[in-house]
Amino acid sequence: MSRSSSVSLRYCLLILLLSISCEINSSKWPTAGWPESTPAAQGMNLGKLSSMDKEFASGKHGYIDGMLVIRNGHIVYSKKYDQDYETPFKGTNTGPGQYNYYDPDWHPYYKETELHSMQSISKSITSAIVGIAIARGIIPDVNVKMSSYLGDFSTPDSDHRRENMTLEDVLTMRTGIKWDESTVPYTDLANSCAGMEQSHDWIQFVVSQPMAAEPGDIFVYNSGATMLLSQMIRKATGLEVDEYGQKYLFEPLGIKEYFWKRTPRGLTDTEGGLYLKPEDLAKIGYLFLKDGIWEGRRILPEGWVKESVTPRVELASSKTRYGYKWWLLPYKEGKYAITGLGYGGQRLIVIPEKELIAVITGWNIYDKSSLNASFVLNRLLQAFGPDS
Repeated sequence: MSRSSSVSLRYCLLILLLSISCEINSSKWPTAGWPESTPAAQGMNLGKLSSMDKEFASGKHGYIDGMLVIRNGHIVYSKKYDQDYETPFKGTNTGPGQYNYYDPDWHPYYKETELHSMQSISKSITSAIVGIAIARGIIPDVNVKMSSYLGDFSTPDSDHRRENMTLEDVLTMRTGIKWDESTVPYTDLANSCAGMEQSHDWIQFVVSQPMAAEPGDIFVYNSGATMLLSQMIRKATGLEVDEYGQKYLFEPLGIKEYFWKRTPRGLTDTEGGLYLKPEDLAKIGYLFLKDGIWEGRRILPEGWVKESVTPRVELASSKTRYGYKWWLLPYKEGKYAITGLGYGGQRLIVIPEKELIAVITGWNIYDKSSLNASFVLNRLLQAFGPDS
């Protein structure tokens, strides 16, 4: 073999190896779909996952309709459970409608498709979209005053505290707005969120509530606060959140099928209106596992994931912490699972040190309480052995 032939052969082999390497690297990204594996191949105990699966299938935890577990970028366990949502709806004697949580045409699946209601996980995804807008220079930073985006709405008083509310106060649920979303169910109009959803103009409803504290001081769970982000994105970008999110978040991740409800005034329902397939919700979790990078391209601004999941609020009732619309569940000293939680039992759980993502979906709004996220977290950790 001549020297030139030998060089050419080595060159061809190098190109082949680089091609194989690129193919392997690209296969790690589930843009077109998740690869599958077994729990054992990914270092998990099949029996532990099967045990939880059997409990869901038996109805022990109420209306659970899906369980998805992903490790190292591979689906290792996936189950769906058929549930009858028609019968309990008929027993409520309520009329149909997209904001009637009993209506099986809207909850938990969107009109007989595989798109599942995310409920308040919509808030977590909205937070990520806000981060993208900051990265693109559309929104200055988290210290910007919310009043800059709410000038079209009238306030009931001249309380100066309203002017002090920042984007970070909204992201951390410390707006200072008087709001009650925890003492009565969402099906009761005495619930502030239910009252908002029955109004014609949701932003005006939120802005019209009196102030109860200085912004930044007290955590009060407030779905209306997340609607302010919908108005902010519309004002800053000229697009609705679903349009902006589709372009800069969903499209790069390969999320093609989704539905996002709108309010009577046409705003994207960022507090609870998003519907996704569980496999696509898991892509959001994977994006956070990869520090906001997807296929080598930065989707979320550098440092945004860390800022979003930094424990900023300590809940008095538990050891749970809150970041930028993400719940943080402790499981060992200094370690937190990144969690999105939604009404009825929607659970996205990301355990960074385990490269694990889990999605549980259901609709426990009738006679069962929603599945406790810490329970799921602990059962997942058991699948790694006693030292997890």
